[in-house]
Amino acid sequence: MESVGGDSAASVSPVAQWFANAGRIYQYYLDKTTPHPPFRWVGTAAIALLYALRVYYVQGFYVIAYGLGIYLLNLLIGFLSPLVDPELEGSDGSLLPTKESDEFKPFIRRLPEFKYSITKAICIAFVMTFFSVFDVPVFWPILLMYWFVLFFLTMKRQIMHMIKYKYIPFSFGKQKYGGRKPSASTGGSRGD
Repeated sequence: MESVGGDSAASVSPVAQWFANAGRIYQYYLDKTTPHPPFRWVGTAAIALLYALRVYYVQGFYVIAYGLGIYLLNLLIGFLSPLVDPELEGSDGSLLPTKESDEFKPFIRRLPEFKYSITKAICIAFVMTFFSVFDVPVFWPILLMYWFVLFFLTMKRQIMHMIKYKYIPFSFGKQKYGGRKPSASTGGSRGD
């Protein structure tokens, strides 16, 4: 007897099922590390160091490293940019405050910290170093110099944007106030 509605689980290929399971496992561990940002960054730094050692050891795959660098630069710019760009949006009330009397609006990133996958990108680039088809012979100093030029030009543009619209994309915790300080005029003479 046939089942009603068909067997959709049987029609899924084993490769697609494996990728779905791997995605669920990755998401599970990603969710487990959410409350521990320092450990996430240390893990990402360790994976990046492993990747850098691999590229150094094989003396190749510089195009992959360049592509990874461009992707990470793009993520950094998204991380430093506000969700609503004051330059592109009309004055509909959702702009960043530009005057002292304007209402405070918290900085909302265009790309929150956890939405981008630096670690995943580094892992993909690491796996690509095991396939010789991606080892395109290039003169790596030119790629490195070009990446630095791109980095400095885009960061200059981003910093000028931050200065123009007076926002800082970083917060260092809740601001603490010291309370009242005793003034020097208390307990003094009456003008004798």
